[in-house]
Amino acid sequence: MNASTDRCACHHCGEPLPSPPVIASLDGQSHAFCCAGCAGAAQWIADAGLGNYYELRTAPAGQVGEDVVDFSSWDRDDLLQDHVHAVAGGREITVLSDGMHCAACAWLIDRALRRDAGVIEISANAVTGRIRIAWDPTRVALSKLLQQIAALGYRTYLSGGQAREQARRNERNRWLLRMGIAGLGMMQAMMFAGSLYLDFDHEMPLATRDFFRWLTLLVSSPVVFYSGWPFISGMLRELRGRQLGMDTLIASATLLAYGASVVETIRGGPHVWFDAAVMFVFFLLAARMLEQRARNIASAQVDALARARPVIAMRESADGTREAVPVAALRVDDIVRVAAGDVVPADSVLLDTDASFEEALLTGEATPVRKHAGADVFAGTICREHPARLHVRSVGADTRLSQLARMVEHAQAHRPPLARLADRIAGWFVLALLLAAVVVWIAWRIHDPSRAFEVTLALLVISCPCALSLSIPAALAVAHGTLARAGVLPLRADALETLAGVTDVVFDKTGTLSDGRPRRSSVDAFEGFDSAQALRIAAALERDSGHPLQHVFADVVDAPHANNVRAVPGAGIEGMVDGVIWRLGHAGFACGGKDDGQLWLGDGVRGAARFGVQESARPEAAAAIAALRAQGLRLHLSSGDAHAAVMRFGEALGIDDVHARQTPEQKLAFVRGLQSEGRRVAMVGDGLNDAPVLAGADVSLALADGAALAQRAADLVVSHPSLMRIPESVALARRTRTIIKQNLGWALGYNLLALPLAAAGLVTPWLAALGMALSSLIVTVNALRLAPRQHTAAQARPAIMATSAIARAD
Repeated sequence: MNASTDRCACHHCGEPLPSPPVIASLDGQSHAFCCAGCAGAAQWIADAGLGNYYELRTAPAGQVGEDVVDFSSWDRDDLLQDHVHAVAGGREITVLSDGMHCAACAWLIDRALRRDAGVIEISANAVTGRIRIAWDPTRVALSKLLQQIAALGYRTYLSGGQAREQARRNERNRWLLRMGIAGLGMMQAMMFAGSLYLDFDHEMPLATRDFFRWLTLLVSSPVVFYSGWPFISGMLRELRGRQLGMDTLIASATLLAYGASVVETIRGGPHVWFDAAVMFVFFLLAARMLEQRARNIASAQVDALARARPVIAMRESADGTREAVPVAALRVDDIVRVAAGDVVPADSVLLDTDASFEEALLTGEATPVRKHAGADVFAGTICREHPARLHVRSVGADTRLSQLARMVEHAQAHRPPLARLADRIAGWFVLALLLAAVVVWIAWRIHDPSRAFEVTLALLVISCPCALSLSIPAALAVAHGTLARAGVLPLRADALETLAGVTDVVFDKTGTLSDGRPRRSSVDAFEGFDSAQALRIAAALERDSGHPLQHVFADVVDAPHANNVRAVPGAGIEGMVDGVIWRLGHAGFACGGKDDGQLWLGDGVRGAARFGVQESARPEAAAAIAALRAQGLRLHLSSGDAHAAVMRFGEALGIDDVHARQTPEQKLAFVRGLQSEGRRVAMVGDGLNDAPVLAGADVSLALADGAALAQRAADLVVSHPSLMRIPESVALARRTRTIIKQNLGWALGYNLLALPLAAAGLVTPWLAALGMALSSLIVTVNALRLAPRQHTAAQARPAIMATSAIARAD
């Protein structure tokens, strides 16, 4: 893509141009840039003779920016000891980059770093987002090389540790080697088998025939015992566990074909089946690798969350000096500095000036979020525009990043009931197939003994229920990965299955349909109280309560300290301020009066003040409600707020069934009532008082910015800020159900058709291997239709971080 003709976008990174833009001349042509950093990068590329980069690329580079990033800490051995290993002539490290969008980006990094005499080897891969650097520390510092990469617009991050990277690379290489050996062996075996099959008149000399058979034995052996080892080892595990599964049938059929062929080769028998054995292994390996890719899509979000944790943090000492320390050394109440483009190391509170943070990894939203001093900033987010100073609140396993990773890992570790049912059916099918094979063998021994083994082998191969076993797990794995990329994290194994069948959706109001930022519109004080005093008491009760209404009093800076504060679900909060027990909530709770939809402060008997509170619907709430209604769902609004406010929300969003002043028990009873009518209910909420009904609904969705208890009770956590993710999740769940039905229909239909054909002797073993493998491939490819088709440039970082889990060559 040549950006020189686009005067509205930066020639280097494609970002919108400021007014006025930075103009620079390259190779006699004038180009516009968004900043001096991008102009400098383009000038360096031109001076280095790498100007072809702009003609070869298919997507813009990352924005360079004008901030100088300090990479000096990357030269410290104590911080990189788990990420660097020795190689001949120097050291090697693998880093991640979030800016490589095409092969030209990898080409540019490769050519730029190879110009340095201290670089031993460099390998950049735009698909996985990995850059592997081998360098001589005595000739060039790692920080200099990383500075050069950053100057081109590609920020680098440490990957998950050298041991983990090496294990990932070794596992990928083993699978590629197995696949390569199986492919070569299959081609050679089929070539020799073709020579034997074409001898229709049996004119080939026996010596030549035996020579071809021994050659086929030689090329088939590594295919069966090396490439096919995953199936053989799987069979051994299943037999030790006293259960029958796919690997038992696959390995048995393969070893049976190979073993019988060896015997026939030695004794000069009329038939061998090496071709069927190697084809069986090759096609099943291909299906297994596709299945692994589907599973990697599901685990990609966990991998991305794990890799998002930075390894190095810049801690600020009491005297203002800074030191680079391992993130593991950070403690609560530390002060850290995060440079523009760096990853936040721990959950913190923003100090001093405003700053922008990209939360794409946690929420799926690529647009940086502007935050003010005092706002929460989460580990794994990226600081943008300018450096930020942060006060650490949570570290390590207590960060939101770690909690999300644990919840998703827990969900993926549990198989849904539907998948377990498919496994049980496949297990019984294997047993039935083995018994059927015995019957077929006996029958053919009576009818035509010369074909008994061949027909039985074809029966075992063609009827292997691999497609049946893959039909459900493959679809669910891809769907879970697609949800995770969209910012919806499944926390229960059967959440997607249940979501596809919902008939009703019940919404909470405050913080769910509303924007969660209520505003104070009025203050009326009574019985000798003044407004300022009432505001101070209310602010003291709401401070650190986690209740959405705490934002109503965020501007009160002189609030006293409150003791024994407790939340009363559906009513309000209660606590002691200046030795007096105060209540803040609806009128009946705060002062024993009649509910008027206002927020009251009182001692339980008398009212001291009344606050007018207003809140707005989320910008996308109406569109999300309309989308859900278009999907044929019945919508309900159940809120603990006053009747008037809830009715206004219902009317504005088009929700007819509205229930106000609902306690947690009443919300749960309402859902139970719908369920008693045969309805399947999805609950959407975010607050502490939503936890019981979230747990009681058929399936539940909690917003990630809500209470932790609500998230733990939910089946899915919507980490993206848009409510549109809810109808999108329902649509994906229904598509997944359709794909599963298609897979099951194909798998069952194929086996019902293949069994009689094979038993009748109409299918040869090699054709049986081809048919079985194609059946498994069709099921897996059909499941991959649930994966997102493409990613926009704004989603580049999550996409690259996710695809790095897929086994492809570096």
